[in-house]
Amino acid sequence: MMDTLWIWISAALTLMIMSFLYKDNPFFKIAEHLFIGLAAGYVIAIQFFNVFKPNLWNPLVAGENWWLLIPLTLGLMMFTRFFPKIAWISRWPLAYMVGIYSGLAVIGFTEGDLMRQVQASVVPPISVEALSGFAGNPGVLTALNMTSNPIIVFGLICILIYFFFSLEHRGTAGFFARVGTGLLMVGFGAGYGYTVMTRIALLIDRFYFLISDWLRIV
Repeated sequence: MMDTLWIWISAALTLMIMSFLYKDNPFFKIAEHLFIGLAAGYVIAIQFFNVFKPNLWNPLVAGENWWLLIPLTLGLMMFTRFFPKIAWISRWPLAYMVGIYSGLAVIGFTEGDLMRQVQASVVPPISVEALSGFAGNPGVLTALNMTSNPIIVFGLICILIYFFFSLEHRGTAGFFARVGTGLLMVGFGAGYGYTVMTRIALLIDRFYFLISDWLRIV
């Protein structure tokens, strides 16, 4: 009984969300506000039980780590945002959070993205392993594998020339810059296509739920 009830509720909410394809309507707004409210409540509950209590409240109650009064005070200062006369106090903890997370983001981006991309780009123009693989087993796949490193090196040089703004993009430099522009468009298109494929996969999952679990056609 409960499983059937939840299936009908899920199907109703799914159809209410999909009704936006026709036009903006009250059913879509109800489902949208319900989703946002549930998501916000879920995040608050997770943060309270998994972050606030074990990392701040429990140590303070146990009489340990009195320095945690500092983040507690900063957190309470954030709530002054709801009082217009003293709302300016919330800027101090907000500035502290922005500064801390900006520093962490820079370190994380440098180590996780920038350095990994630099390491992946520093490759020999010709791979000895790919050459030996093609020599031992000539074929389309081994030939493509042999050309992967030259394409990476050539493409990287073209893209760097495109971003070398102190050099006028004319003649030979203009040719390589245009090739770099094309390669950038290919990369952006692949990223956009991956995003679209992800959204379509979610849509197919919703259609499958409606057809299989709700209507039981398949």
